[in-house]
Amino acid sequence: MTSSIRTTPVAARPVGSPDPFGGSRTSDMKIWWREVDRVLLFLVLALMAIGAAAVAAASPSTARRLSTSEVTLPDLYFFWAHIRWEIMGLAVLIGASLLSRENARRIGVLLAVAMIGALMLVPLIGHEVNGARRWLRFGIGFQPSEFLKPGFAILLAWVLSWRLRDPGLPVLAVVSGIAAFVGLLLMLQPNLGATILFGGVWFVLVTLSGVSFKKIAALVLASVALLATAYFFYGNARTRIDAFFGGGTAFDHVDLAQRTLLSGGWFGAGFWLGERKMTLPEAHTDYIFSVIGEEFGLIWCALIVILFLAIVGRALVRLADEEDLFALLAAAGLTAQIGGQAFINILVNLQLFPSKGMTLPLVSYGGSSTIAVCLTVGLLLAMTRRNPFLTRETPGLANRLANKESVR
Repeated sequence: MTSSIRTTPVAARPVGSPDPFGGSRTSDMKIWWREVDRVLLFLVLALMAIGAAAVAAASPSTARRLSTSEVTLPDLYFFWAHIRWEIMGLAVLIGASLLSRENARRIGVLLAVAMIGALMLVPLIGHEVNGARRWLRFGIGFQPSEFLKPGFAILLAWVLSWRLRDPGLPVLAVVSGIAAFVGLLLMLQPNLGATILFGGVWFVLVTLSGVSFKKIAALVLASVALLATAYFFYGNARTRIDAFFGGGTAFDHVDLAQRTLLSGGWFGAGFWLGERKMTLPEAHTDYIFSVIGEEFGLIWCALIVILFLAIVGRALVRLADEEDLFALLAAAGLTAQIGGQAFINILVNLQLFPSKGMTLPLVSYGGSSTIAVCLTVGLLLAMTRRNPFLTRETPGLANRLANKESVR
């Protein structure tokens, strides 16, 4: 019995390139629609739709809190602004998902380098908001750390994939150095939440790339030591951790968020009928999950958790037979970034994690954060695109994890 074994990775055909099967292609969008993961796209669009409704519910709280005697903001001010950002975000998402893997890699690496450079400027010329210097203003304001998230995952995945060409390259040392430098820049802002998120993405990538168990254990111990060091020598970290265990303004905010979330019961008080949200700070961003709980009920909160779990699970299933190490690591890193940020935000709202000042991706109001998350999703869709007429005959990820080798 004979069998045909494919020796090269099967990736999505770049939009606009000749079709090897000679089929009729009337437009690039038809090719994209055939190759893109439509289930993953649907899950993302569902979350964005829920987010639009949630921002509409939360908008009056923030609009009235920010209104002054000179300027009165309409109750739906942040809702209409969010819709505009979502439209731009969808354009970015679709544009990024049309990229070939090679072009997605180039853009991701360039974005990472540019945003690390921007992070270096933040302590010097950054704009301070709520006691943290995280923004740069060049005509428009943006957070470099938000746009670094997709670039960071792709940069680390690219470096880790070098070992396929030369196993002797010290790729683990390189990616650890990059992660440590980014963490240092974030701690200067200060931004402990983003530092933890970037550290989590780094840990996922080095683990998937084939690090031995001994090195993983050493990494875990090093992470615990760094957290302890941050507590004793970094005031922002100590304040947030102490507040989590009781006392302080941060604790009051998280406690109020949990009470708001639970006040709606299973089915909620009804749209625009919530009262606790009116005293909730950052109701449209950090604590929007609590607003959803009060107005729409715990049923909708559970649905959001299920949707995020489905996104993570769908991406992992899509990667199960991936043959390209770079694509596997990049997509896993992008998935970890989205899922990690979502569950940190949810745990904060449930009073199970210290306050981090982190939005709920695809749901919370945001300008640069909405565009950055949509870019992340678009790059993830680009990495997981594939021609449905081509099949894979290698075990892919399962084989890699079963036979992983130590990374130098």
